[in-house]
Amino acid sequence: MVGCSSRGVGRAGGGAGLDEQCGAEGEKRGAKRDGDVHCWQKTWRRQELRRGRRACEIRAHRNPAGRDRSASAGNPNGSAGERWRRLRYHSSVFARPRAFRSSRKQAMSLDQQTVTDVLKSVIDPNTGKDFVSARCIRNLVVEGGNVAFDVELGYPAKSQHEPIRAMLAEALAVVPGIGRIDVEVSSKVVAHAVQHGVKLLPGVRNIIAVASGKGGVGKSTTSVNLALALAAEGARVGLLDADIYGPSQPQMLGIGGERPVSEDGKTMIPLEAYGIQAMSIGFLIEQDTPMVWRGPMATQALNQMLKDTAWQDLDYLLIDMPPGTGDIQLTLSQSVPVTGAVIVTTPQDIALLDARKGLKMFEKVGVPILGLVENMSIHICSKCGHEEHIFGQGGGEKMCSDYNIPFLGALPLDIQIRAEADGGRPTVVADPDGRISSIYKQIARKVAVRIAEKSKDMTHKFPNIVIKNS
Repeated sequence: MVGCSSRGVGRAGGGAGLDEQCGAEGEKRGAKRDGDVHCWQKTWRRQELRRGRRACEIRAHRNPAGRDRSASAGNPNGSAGERWRRLRYHSSVFARPRAFRSSRKQAMSLDQQTVTDVLKSVIDPNTGKDFVSARCIRNLVVEGGNVAFDVELGYPAKSQHEPIRAMLAEALAVVPGIGRIDVEVSSKVVAHAVQHGVKLLPGVRNIIAVASGKGGVGKSTTSVNLALALAAEGARVGLLDADIYGPSQPQMLGIGGERPVSEDGKTMIPLEAYGIQAMSIGFLIEQDTPMVWRGPMATQALNQMLKDTAWQDLDYLLIDMPPGTGDIQLTLSQSVPVTGAVIVTTPQDIALLDARKGLKMFEKVGVPILGLVENMSIHICSKCGHEEHIFGQGGGEKMCSDYNIPFLGALPLDIQIRAEADGGRPTVVADPDGRISSIYKQIARKVAVRIAEKSKDMTHKFPNIVIKNS
């Protein structure tokens, strides 16, 4: 009984000693990996410690006195501690979990094609296309598991940059073996094709004509708010008031009392308000002076304002067209490099009749229609909130369906829009985060996207060919 008890104590003591030795070695080895936080490594270390302790217990059972018989016998394989260290090394190299081996393999196989395939699945909410097919991805670099690239949008969308960046980073975050993800989003607006045979205007990349075919539908109010919405998204914007007989932009922009200046005696410097450049005949005459001009004279004055204004590096120049389809409108459509036209109408049938005429005029001179805006679509009572379609319902959408053009959006008949425009602070400036401002900004982005989808202007890359008689 005593011998058995002694053997048990010896076995326990020997096992505990070896266990402490193995545990200390495991702790030393684990301390080297304190910076590694992967779950598989923690699990693997625990498994190794268990195997080491079990091996020590087996050896202690075979050697009750706790002596290392292999060492005393000159065993070429070394002592138990040496065999244990070899066991730890081989297990670290060959006995790693299958999940780790596969993840390392996937990490090593991460390349540009893998990243590109993932980015193809991410759709731009503004264009409806993926960023790869839209050729927005630039400077893609993959180093190990780290990915960096730029996204260059062809339209101004400063408010959309962060959501787009987060969307792309989230899509890549689930890729096995991915590391750091760096995404930079920016916008670059370039010149796009215009009517055949018409040269671009110096300092202006794209010209947008805002027309209605009929007065009184809110075209000027829509024009100034669209210009301010594009500027709020990061674009450089200008606004030309082409209504010679009834200029209204000086009042809406709150700069009716100012006059443009000329530094060289040939060109006029446009006035600025709320970050946009502006020119109007209203800046050159007194507010109550009527323009009693015939068509050719009015057309010449308009051409001078357009071409003799020193527009300064504009992404977009919006032209607030006069109502109708007369001489001024036809001359502008034929001689001005218009990238596209926006039609403004109300839902009523009478307004739609003239809107159709304006649309047809642009089609005849080769100016593409960017879309239609339905103004005064619905009236919301400021006291009770009752909604009523005063001018009818669905007229603009039906016209878009008939002519296969985009429906850009519908604006309400709201006293806020009228009051703020009359006060010289249009809605996009007066209430930038409001519901109506968000509608204007959505319409402006749709217009910019439609332009970005058009073919680019390449006339500046063509060489000048001169034929001389030899």
